[in-house]
Amino acid sequence: MFNLLTAAPGTVVIGNVIVASGAFIILLILIRVFAWKQITSIFEQRAKKISDDIDEAEASNKQAAELVVQREAELAGSKAEAAGIIQTAQDTANQNRAKIAAVAKEEAEATKARATAEIDQERKEALSSVKGEVADISVKIAEKLIGRSLDVAAQQELIDSYLSKLGE
Repeated sequence: MFNLLTAAPGTVVIGNVIVASGAFIILLILIRVFAWKQITSIFEQRAKKISDDIDEAEASNKQAAELVVQREAELAGSKAEAAGIIQTAQDTANQNRAKIAAVAKEEAEATKARATAEIDQERKEALSSVKGEVADISVKIAEKLIGRSLDVAAQQELIDSYLSKLGE
């Protein structure tokens, strides 16, 4: 019997290579026929998923950048609104301060006017009281000097002349 293992050493190696190559080619043909579409579809799905993930990440990044810009605009608007509120409060405070000062000034002037009117009234009353007393004293002095009593018309004429001289 002819044994392949005992044959020439160079021929065994070539035979093994031919058998291994044939088996490999048959394996490739079987993979191509039965599994190639499934393997390529898995790679395509994987590539599509990676591409979709990248697109989604870019969209999320863009949305985040837009939100940052929006928040910064809102913050700037809030700062402007706060500054406006502060300015309005300061303006209102200044107006209130001016109103209070004006009311206080008016009240002071009114109090001063009332005091002046009261002083004038009191002075008139005092003058009237003094005029009455001076008139009585004048009549008594005149009666003593003349030695007789004066009638009402003469008494009134004497009082008016004396008061007119007193008022000068």
